[in-house]
Amino acid sequence: MFDEKDSWAEICSSQLILIKKLLISSGVGDRLRQERERLGKNQTDFGASAGVSRGTQKAYELESSSPDARYLAGLETLGVDVRYVLTGSRVDADLNDLSDIEVTVLGHMREMSDADRATLAHLAFAMAQVSKPEYK
Repeated sequence: MFDEKDSWAEICSSQLILIKKLLISSGVGDRLRQERERLGKNQTDFGASAGVSRGTQKAYELESSSPDARYLAGLETLGVDVRYVLTGSRVDADLNDLSDIEVTVLGHMREMSDADRATLAHLAFAMAQVSKPEYK
């Protein structure tokens, strides 16, 4: 694989590139781009919202770099289907089974700014955690 002419730095660098490529599931970059476009954001704004630069966002979409857990958690607050990005499988949600109150809440959400939607998502998550049996 390597001969005596290869430097230690070159060997390590090529191994690191190989490891990074193994961490990225095929199609993650395309699905990440699809979700960004679904939300109507450019790479700069989308990346900044999730805590990374435009260059890093571009690298994720080109699959030349792997997103970390903090980035993925940030995406979830933006309304990105992280499961879809990572696996290609969407979370099933039967919209025909929504209650009247769920339909009302979703209708109001669609009227909110992105920042307000993110705040509401955080609030809903916190309230759901407090409602779990271990907190009662």
